[in-house]
Amino acid sequence: MAVRHQLIKVSPSAVWAVLADGSRYAEWVVGTSGSHPVRGQWPYVDAAIRYQVSLGPVKLSNETVVRRCEEGVCLELEAQAGVLGTARIAIELRPWGEHCLVIVDEHPLRGAGGRLHNVGFEALLQLRHRAMLARLARLCEDEARDDRPAPRGVTVAPTTPGAGGAGHA
Repeated sequence: MAVRHQLIKVSPSAVWAVLADGSRYAEWVVGTSGSHPVRGQWPYVDAAIRYQVSLGPVKLSNETVVRRCEEGVCLELEAQAGVLGTARIAIELRPWGEHCLVIVDEHPLRGAGGRLHNVGFEALLQLRHRAMLARLARLCEDEARDDRPAPRGVTVAPTTPGAGGAGHA
């Protein structure tokens, strides 16, 4: 089983907000693009999203289904990858002080992926998870920085379109 963890320097609720938005799946899952809902309400049980996976010039349309959801705590998904079969992906969120420890556990369930599963495949999953968790951390932490209130004693003036400002003579 490919298990990997990442400390993300935001609250578990901030991480959950990203995971709970199925339209953002492709922003943090390595190798995917353009996710959109297929059925149900993501991230609730039996909801599904579809997305593209590119393998060189070949584009595959894959689907991921929610199998278990404990809001703010865990999300278990079944990724369906056509001829490669399916994989179980469990994502657990644990409070870690004021941050969030994210644990991802993935293993093949059915199809060729399960039959071909070996140490080399595990190593590739570890590399993919490292990149995926780094993307998720960057996404969550960048959003937290953008949402931070201005420091005390600093007034931020609202901007008005067309009003003079930087770049106007």
